[in-house]
Amino acid sequence: MTTTAPPRPAERHGFRVPLATGPAAAGEARRRVRAAIRSWPVPVDLDVALLLTRELVTNAVRHEAGQGAQAVMLVITCSSGQLRVDVHDTSRSLPAVADVPADAETGRGLLLVETLSDEWGFYRTPAGKAVYFTLVFQADQADQADQADQAPAAGGRGPQRVHARGRWTVTPPSAHRPRRAALAVPAARVPSA
Repeated sequence: MTTTAPPRPAERHGFRVPLATGPAAAGEARRRVRAAIRSWPVPVDLDVALLLTRELVTNAVRHEAGQGAQAVMLVITCSSGQLRVDVHDTSRSLPAVADVPADAETGRGLLLVETLSDEWGFYRTPAGKAVYFTLVFQADQADQADQADQAPAAGGRGPQRVHARGRWTVTPPSAHRPRRAALAVPAARVPSA
């Protein structure tokens, strides 16, 4: 009996980098993701990738602080037409999208990740857990600037397996959120005199 190995992706890039916990961790993670996207020429929205990376690293650092300030591990991979960023920490508490009011100042990070990524999720590791997001390659970065002024239509992507509010679900294309859904941003607060 002859068997063949499954086809390997044409290109696969990846690396792991430990981040010291603290205020500088999110900035270092953003620099690493930016460098990877530029050096591998990955056709994804750089601003979205950096924002989502910051959110995951900030959450990991926040949860590491009470556990002896262990290192957070950033893993960046690029294959099969997508960029994936995993953030590992030693916390055993699992992330959940918070149901917070639109004017809340905190607690909206995973909502951003859920809204702007093509897929996100988490999994347990021997040391704790990892939270990840993926961004699918965009067909043409040049057309992206033209489309930025237009609201993208919902759907257009196949069924997705997503983790939200503590459970995995498969959403049909008609139920997908637009990639750049408008989020309510609280107005700046002006101090009273």
